[in-house]
Amino acid sequence: MEDRIRYPEIDEYLRQVIKREDGFLKELEEYARLNYVPIVTPESAALLKVLVTMHRPSRILEAGTAIGYSSIIMANAYKKSVIDTIEIDENMAQMARKNIAVLGLKERIRVLTGDALEIMKCLITPYDMIFLDAAKGQYIEYFEEAFRLLKPGGLLVSDNVLYKGLVAMKDPVPHKHRTITVKLREYLSTICHDPRLETSIIPIGDGMAVSVKKGEFNE
Repeated sequence: MEDRIRYPEIDEYLRQVIKREDGFLKELEEYARLNYVPIVTPESAALLKVLVTMHRPSRILEAGTAIGYSSIIMANAYKKSVIDTIEIDENMAQMARKNIAVLGLKERIRVLTGDALEIMKCLITPYDMIFLDAAKGQYIEYFEEAFRLLKPGGLLVSDNVLYKGLVAMKDPVPHKHRTITVKLREYLSTICHDPRLETSIIPIGDGMAVSVKKGEFNE
């Protein structure tokens, strides 16, 4: 599927100019590339690090662990943060736990296995930041639980919200992508017009939305 958000020459330039990961994280990037595991793009990872560094969230919730790459990125960006991350695939969750342990982060990153929405419904303690990177067609279902769990002043960061640019297409969306596209449009409309949030949509990676829950942030 053609990417209608980014330009190859801009991607190439950004990935040359930003500071890239090395060591084990670079190995994870290569593993994800070779095995078609979806992880955040390098430029999206850089933005995620900036957001965490600026906001300094003590508690982070992530929906969509995959191999643990973005959890590790966030944990490294602020050394005092603890992270709960949810992964529906048991094999992927086990791989994430191993990767997290390799970097000595298992005391700060807890991998929860199961459906993100069902687990979120069972959580009580609020979070300073929530990162949605799971099933894109379910973001609208995640929203009320994410909002409930987010502290006033907290960040809600949603990845892949432009879905290769399909959410902005005026032409008919290909059938196999239509349901996700319609639901993402509904989600974006919700977070952009909810009076309880301030939201910006950034055309980076596959599109990232950054929302702030109105109110004072208490670290």
